[in-house]
Amino acid sequence: MAVQIVREPITLDELRSLAHGQFGEFVKAVVDVRLGVMAIGGELHADEDALLIEQGGHQADLWGINLYPDRVGTDRIEFDSMINVRPSQGNRSRSVEDPALRQQIVNVVTRLIGA
Repeated sequence: MAVQIVREPITLDELRSLAHGQFGEFVKAVVDVRLGVMAIGGELHADEDALLIEQGGHQADLWGINLYPDRVGTDRIEFDSMINVRPSQGNRSRSVEDPALRQQIVNVVTRLIGA
Protein backbone atom coordinates (compact mmCIF):
# COMPACT_ATOMS: atom_id res chain seq x y z
CA MET A 1 0.00 0.00 0.00
CA ALA A 2 1.27 3.45 -0.85
CA VAL A 3 1.83 5.96 1.92
CA GLN A 4 -0.66 8.79 1.80
CA ILE A 5 -0.76 12.15 3.51
CA VAL A 6 -4.01 12.91 5.29
CA ARG A 7 -4.82 16.61 5.21
CA GLU A 8 -8.61 16.37 5.33
CA PRO A 9 -10.69 14.18 7.65
CA ILE A 10 -11.15 10.52 6.79
CA THR A 11 -13.79 8.21 8.22
CA LEU A 12 -13.24 5.40 10.69
CA ASP A 13 -14.38 3.02 7.96
CA GLU A 14 -11.58 4.27 5.70
CA LEU A 15 -9.08 3.87 8.52
CA ARG A 16 -10.44 0.39 9.27
CA SER A 17 -10.04 -0.57 5.62
CA LEU A 18 -6.43 0.64 5.64
CA ALA A 19 -5.75 -1.35 8.81
CA HIS A 20 -7.26 -4.55 7.42
CA GLY A 21 -5.17 -4.14 4.29
CA GLN A 22 -1.97 -4.03 6.32
CA PHE A 23 -1.59 -5.17 9.92
CA GLY A 24 -5.16 -6.24 10.64
CA GLU A 25 -6.24 -4.26 13.66
CA PHE A 26 -4.04 -1.18 13.36
CA VAL A 27 -2.32 1.14 10.91
CA LYS A 28 0.96 2.98 11.38
CA ALA A 29 0.93 6.77 11.14
CA VAL A 30 3.30 9.69 11.53
CA VAL A 31 1.86 12.99 12.72
CA ASP A 32 3.36 16.36 11.81
CA VAL A 33 2.38 18.50 14.79
CA ARG A 34 3.48 21.74 13.10
CA LEU A 35 1.57 21.27 9.85
CA GLY A 36 -1.37 19.39 11.39
CA VAL A 37 -1.25 16.48 8.93
CA MET A 38 -0.36 12.81 9.15
CA ALA A 39 0.97 10.15 6.84
CA ILE A 40 -0.56 6.67 6.96
CA GLY A 41 -0.18 3.41 5.10
CA GLY A 42 3.52 2.71 5.41
CA GLU A 43 4.96 -0.63 6.36
CA LEU A 44 7.37 1.29 8.60
CA HIS A 45 6.96 4.61 10.38
CA ALA A 46 10.21 5.59 8.64
CA ASP A 47 8.44 5.35 5.25
CA GLU A 48 5.81 7.85 6.35
CA ASP A 49 8.44 10.02 8.02
CA ALA A 50 10.41 10.20 4.77
CA LEU A 51 7.36 11.24 2.73
CA LEU A 52 6.46 14.01 5.17
CA ILE A 53 10.04 15.32 5.05
CA GLU A 54 9.93 15.26 1.22
CA GLN A 55 6.73 17.33 1.47
CA GLY A 56 8.37 20.00 3.64
CA GLY A 57 8.04 18.54 7.13
CA HIS A 58 10.78 18.84 9.73
CA GLN A 59 12.03 15.82 11.67
CA ALA A 60 11.56 17.58 15.02
CA ASP A 61 7.80 17.85 14.33
CA LEU A 62 7.21 14.24 13.24
CA TRP A 63 6.02 11.61 15.71
CA GLY A 64 5.14 7.97 15.09
CA ILE A 65 1.95 6.36 16.39
CA ASN A 66 -0.25 3.37 15.73
CA LEU A 67 -3.98 3.86 15.16
CA TYR A 68 -6.54 1.23 16.18
CA PRO A 69 -9.85 2.07 14.45
CA ASP A 70 -11.91 -0.26 16.65
CA ARG A 71 -10.84 1.40 19.89
CA VAL A 72 -12.60 4.44 21.32
CA GLY A 73 -11.30 7.95 21.94
CA THR A 74 -7.67 8.38 22.89
CA ASP A 75 -7.34 4.60 23.35
CA ARG A 76 -7.30 4.54 19.55
CA ILE A 77 -3.80 6.07 19.63
CA GLU A 78 -0.73 4.08 20.67
CA PHE A 79 2.40 6.18 21.08
CA ASP A 80 5.01 3.63 20.01
CA SER A 81 7.61 4.05 17.29
CA MET A 82 11.35 3.81 16.85
CA ILE A 83 11.33 7.24 15.17
CA ASN A 84 10.30 8.73 18.53
CA VAL A 85 13.63 7.86 20.17
CA ARG A 86 15.26 11.31 20.20
CA PRO A 87 17.52 11.99 23.15
CA SER A 88 18.47 15.35 21.60
CA GLN A 89 14.81 16.41 22.00
CA GLY A 90 14.49 14.92 25.46
CA ASN A 91 12.55 11.86 24.29
CA ARG A 92 14.47 8.75 25.28
CA SER A 93 11.86 6.08 24.53
CA ARG A 94 9.67 4.78 21.72
CA SER A 95 6.74 6.56 23.36
CA VAL A 96 6.07 10.31 23.35
CA GLU A 97 7.01 11.39 26.85
CA ASP A 98 5.96 15.07 26.85
CA PRO A 99 2.26 15.36 27.85
CA ALA A 100 1.82 18.63 25.92
CA LEU A 101 3.25 17.05 22.76
CA ARG A 102 1.03 13.99 23.23
CA GLN A 103 -1.96 16.33 23.40
CA GLN A 104 -0.89 18.05 20.16
CA ILE A 105 -0.79 14.63 18.47
CA VAL A 106 -4.21 13.72 19.88
CA ASN A 107 -5.60 17.03 18.57
CA VAL A 108 -4.33 16.37 15.03
CA VAL A 109 -5.61 12.78 15.01
CA THR A 110 -9.00 13.80 16.43
CA ARG A 111 -9.40 16.43 13.71
CA LEU A 112 -8.39 14.05 10.91
CA ILE A 113 -10.24 10.87 11.95
CA GLY A 114 -13.99 11.32 11.84
CA ALA A 115 -16.70 9.01 13.10
